[in-house]
Amino acid sequence: MLRSAGLMISTTAVGSQKNQQQTLLAYPLMKIDGAERVMPGSYLYFNYPKANDPAVLVRTMEGQYLAYSRKCAHRGCSVDFDSARRCLTCPCHRGVYDSRTGYVMYGPPPRPLDQVILQMRAGGEVWAVGKRSGGDFNA
Repeated sequence: MLRSAGLMISTTAVGSQKNQQQTLLAYPLMKIDGAERVMPGSYLYFNYPKANDPAVLVRTMEGQYLAYSRKCAHRGCSVDFDSARRCLTCPCHRGVYDSRTGYVMYGPPPRPLDQVILQMRAGGEVWAVGKRSGGDFNA
């Protein structure tokens, strides 16, 4: 009986990992032009995965690059980076997201922002290589 349970858990973990890989492969690879010039504590707006999908690249004070969809999880309004508070804000209903995690800090959004998966390449290039739903990494 224990052997069956172990086999079932193992199969489920492999299956979910395979689904995640397939989801990431569905998105185009795209170099984020100008990312290497973004200073710590600053940001850059870009579009990903399509031209009408606004996103934001954030560089933390420690130099780490993070990226999120700019579409608020509440009503789809476009969120903006607030340099003074180092967070992402939605002007429509005053939602506030943590720029280090994409998690909701305040307001009506029901879930975190969708995360753009990044890859660092030689020469300081930053590439968008996939996207993860905010519901997939909710606290």
